[in-house]
Amino acid sequence: MKTNVLLPTKENIQQAGEALRNGELVGVPTETVYGLAANALDPAAVKNIFRAKGRPGDNPLIVHISDIAQIEEFELVSEIPEKAKMLMQAYWPGPLTIIMKKGSVPDEVTAGLDTVAVRFPSHPVTQRIITAAQRPLAAPSANTSGKPSPTSAMHVLHDMDGKIPYIIDGGSCEVGVESTVITVAGETPVLLRPGGITHEQLEAVIGHVDISDAVIHKLKDGETAASPGMKYKHYAPCARIILIKSDDNGYINYVNAHSADSTAALCYDEDAEKLNVKTYCFGAKFDFDAQANRIFDVLRKIDEDGVENVYGRCPDTTGKALAVYNRLIRAAGFEVISLA
Repeated sequence: MKTNVLLPTKENIQQAGEALRNGELVGVPTETVYGLAANALDPAAVKNIFRAKGRPGDNPLIVHISDIAQIEEFELVSEIPEKAKMLMQAYWPGPLTIIMKKGSVPDEVTAGLDTVAVRFPSHPVTQRIITAAQRPLAAPSANTSGKPSPTSAMHVLHDMDGKIPYIIDGGSCEVGVESTVITVAGETPVLLRPGGITHEQLEAVIGHVDISDAVIHKLKDGETAASPGMKYKHYAPCARIILIKSDDNGYINYVNAHSADSTAALCYDEDAEKLNVKTYCFGAKFDFDAQANRIFDVLRKIDEDGVENVYGRCPDTTGKALAVYNRLIRAAGFEVISLA
């Protein structure tokens, strides 16, 4: 199969919509990362997502819509809780996924769970593609499962070339990490995956929100993944990443003392000139927006350069930095050296 990268013209978007209605997969841009989309109501098409990505079938997908009315139109959920409505009003369209009790959604989408994750993306091209498809779209990140997520059409082509017919090139992704995932299916809302909408922003709208232990720790043995991105190792380049939990001087001194030809540093912009190894900077220390925007690009660059070992800065765990920490701790397979 030849994979065609197409600009988001009216004709190309209609072509992508027709392909999706016919059960094919399409790489689509969103404001978070690029998605690998299929008709969410077609179990066979959804299964093809898992095949193309090499994704385990017990990892649920997110259903994307282009209008809140589609939730009821396609019977995606059994009910919309009041707190879900409040979050929709505040942050939709945008990088927020809300988990509710599911309606008529195939088990292939929800990994057999009784809940479904729904998102209304803000990227105008994504909205046009969903509208053209005339269906809600199941769309995880358009990368090989477990590898860094794609934030450009070329990243998608690298991972999906020959596996899908079309990629719609909507430019670089604005946010750079996957959407925030919150469940309102239980008595207490729970943040399952941090992203562009922070824990603090969620609580500003609906009050107290628990943070799942799996945001910063491994899932327990046998524990079910209630959300995408909760698996043990995720977002990882081929290189071994070891996170260093320390203050500025401690990190710099440790890396310089353990430098080697095959070693590099995944660091803040301010660290670069103080290190004696190759550096991959993912943003200034307190510029959490830039860190989120750049982290996956940097992880992919590490792979392109063939680096073997990387000592990474352990990010903050407040605001949007929690999303960066969540991705890096999984990219490192939870390998952390604490110097504190």
